[in-house]
Amino acid sequence: MGFIIAVDGPAASGKGTIAVRLGALYGYPVLDSGLLYRAVGMKVLAEGGDLSDEAAATAAARSLEPAELEGPVVRTRAAGEAASRVAIYTPVRAVLRDFQRAFAAQEPGAVIDGRDIGTVIAPHAPAKLYVTASAEARAERRWKQLVSQGEAVTYEEILVDIRTRDARDAARADSPMVAAPDAVLLDTTEMTIDAAFDAARRIVETARSRWETAKG
Repeated sequence: MGFIIAVDGPAASGKGTIAVRLGALYGYPVLDSGLLYRAVGMKVLAEGGDLSDEAAATAAARSLEPAELEGPVVRTRAAGEAASRVAIYTPVRAVLRDFQRAFAAQEPGAVIDGRDIGTVIAPHAPAKLYVTASAEARAERRWKQLVSQGEAVTYEEILVDIRTRDARDAARADSPMVAAPDAVLLDTTEMTIDAAFDAARRIVETARSRWETAKG
């Protein structure tokens, strides 16, 4: 097994940026698992389907190509909402779970960010972080991101989106809004991204030291 870094947490907590920087630091491939669900949701819509159609969402997940994770469409507000809609379907999660586990199995290691990486996808990951922040801080970050992409949205609208998505996830029987018991909590509410990354790096370095010692 390679050195897997699992970076979990709610939307706009900073986990994506932290994961990318950790990947660059260690030279590991990085997967933003949220893009999988975003791509599935947008694929359903692009094919004229309905997000409330579980069969259509499952078919989209099964036919998903890595190239569909690229491009600006999967980073729009609409894609975020679509992702939240299709993520409730057990068959969709099962298909995408296999994709993520295969990615995690790469040598010498991999970084994956998402909601349930440390609990479901790679519970054996040597390094686990749960990155969080207040709903208000997350909404402000996502709002600034969307505005910079040219979307006409207000902070208040994004705050509603964030809270709605949190509530939808929390209501699921297999809610991903739970940190792994052995994950290290990193609250970025009052942190700059540089400070958050430095804290994450130190957490990973500690985990890496333990992992290397255990390997002998």
